[in-house]
Amino acid sequence: MTMAPDTWGDVHDGRLVEMIDTAIAAGELTLKYYRTAGLVVESKADDSPVTAADKAAEQLVRKRLSDAFGDDTVQGEEFADAMGASRYRWIVDPIDGTKSFVCGVPLYSTLLALLIDDQPFAGIIQIPALGETICAAVGMGCWYRPAKDAPWTQAHVSTKATLSSAVILTSQRDLFARRNAEREFAALEDSSWVSRTWGDGYGYLLVATGRAEIMVDPLCNPWDVAAMGPILSEAGGRFSDWKGLDSCTSGEGIGTNGRLHEQVLKALSNSAERDQR
Repeated sequence: MTMAPDTWGDVHDGRLVEMIDTAIAAGELTLKYYRTAGLVVESKADDSPVTAADKAAEQLVRKRLSDAFGDDTVQGEEFADAMGASRYRWIVDPIDGTKSFVCGVPLYSTLLALLIDDQPFAGIIQIPALGETICAAVGMGCWYRPAKDAPWTQAHVSTKATLSSAVILTSQRDLFARRNAEREFAALEDSSWVSRTWGDGYGYLLVATGRAEIMVDPLCNPWDVAAMGPILSEAGGRFSDWKGLDSCTSGEGIGTNGRLHEQVLKALSNSAERDQR
């Protein structure tokens, strides 16, 4: 069964509609900071960048969710977890691709995922600077719209079944060296039709809408990929870690059109096996 987002009003007491509205509102807030001369970039403990836009957008998400569903847990990138007693957990990344954001590149995203009993159930990728949105919920389809006022259409992955015809994406290529996987990824690139670094949340959106076939994250956090399982599976694809487990907490991720997933896992298997030793 598929249900367009316009019919999601009562599902889980309105949580799915709030997911969409909150992610869009947070994304629109980031645009107030985007490409402004006075934007200050700070470095976090891991040397990753953070801006006032990241913090303000996450605070907006936390307030909206707290006001609407005060007993839900909220986990985010910039602030400590707000623990709740319900079976629902929200995971937010206010700006996925902060490096793109601070460089004025319009491919950053706002991500929000809803977990039920710690299992990803729904997710949204909002691309504020481009106006693109994709969202999904388990059993309800994956839905895409290219602009805020455009109608929702059902999203589908591509049907390509060979690496030689595939577009492969990643966010930051030097991260493969950090986990001693540069050789495996280079071989995967060589086997593909073309590789690009249209990564972060936008890379997964491209796979889910059939414009690319493979997105690989060598290193990531739960807030980077919690939304991707529902989105890709409902679009006909697959998301997993490098060992093939359907997990958003492994610190890595692979999103594909499904047909190529096992080939990608096999290509990266030597690196995954080294991690286990």
